[in-house]
Amino acid sequence: MSTATTIDTTARRVPPMGGFNPSLLGIELRRMLRNRRTVVFAMIFPAAMFLVFGSGTDSTESVGEGNVSAYVMVSMAMYGAALTAAAAGTQVAIERALGWSRQLRLTPLNPTAYIVVKAIVALVLGAVAIAVVNLVGVLQGKPEMPAAVWVECALLALACTSVFAALGLFVGYLLPGENAMQVLGPGLALLAFLGGLFIPLDQYAEWVRDIAYWTPMYGVAEITRAPLTHELPWYAVVNAVGWLAVFVAGAAWRMAKDTARV
Repeated sequence: MSTATTIDTTARRVPPMGGFNPSLLGIELRRMLRNRRTVVFAMIFPAAMFLVFGSGTDSTESVGEGNVSAYVMVSMAMYGAALTAAAAGTQVAIERALGWSRQLRLTPLNPTAYIVVKAIVALVLGAVAIAVVNLVGVLQGKPEMPAAVWVECALLALACTSVFAALGLFVGYLLPGENAMQVLGPGLALLAFLGGLFIPLDQYAEWVRDIAYWTPMYGVAEITRAPLTHELPWYAVVNAVGWLAVFVAGAAWRMAKDTARV
């Protein structure tokens, strides 16, 4: 006499760490690196801008513990990391448009694990952009600053990249498909001008500086260059932390709204 075994087909075992695993992370990284737009505009473009702006006649003038060329290199590294991280984050918009996000929500993959993977990919690509700009600076030979300051600026730029990884995710959940990066790309360029990455704030009119202090690029620019300039206003730190909190909260809110659709 055989005994029938009843299987509850509605029960799903939650995988360890909500489904986060190195294979998923590797697939996401390879997919992003195959995106030519990301590689060209987010990695090569900032390095090219450094070569243009960091090679002027005043590039050897002293700035803090280095020179103007080093100042420009650090700024362009931050811009490249911000652009790359934001581009990685906005990929959720394309995945939503293609229905891939909906398919993933039918699997045991936890939405939080999915966002963590996206954030890590954004930070890794941001690190690559920072490394590219710094490598160009080394090969060019014009940036001058102590090696310790060089490393500190690069690490701070990577930490500040999290602000724009969160921004990319927020915009990716907020806007449909390809529109996300089409809006965010020019927007980041404008924020870079206002935040002092392209042009030092002391060259702007006072009313422009008053606006710049409230923009997302201002805080991260000051923090990233602090080891070089030895200047870091307390409100620059508040600016960076505040915008990070806003973008994370916005991404979590939109993710919750998107997840509720299933």
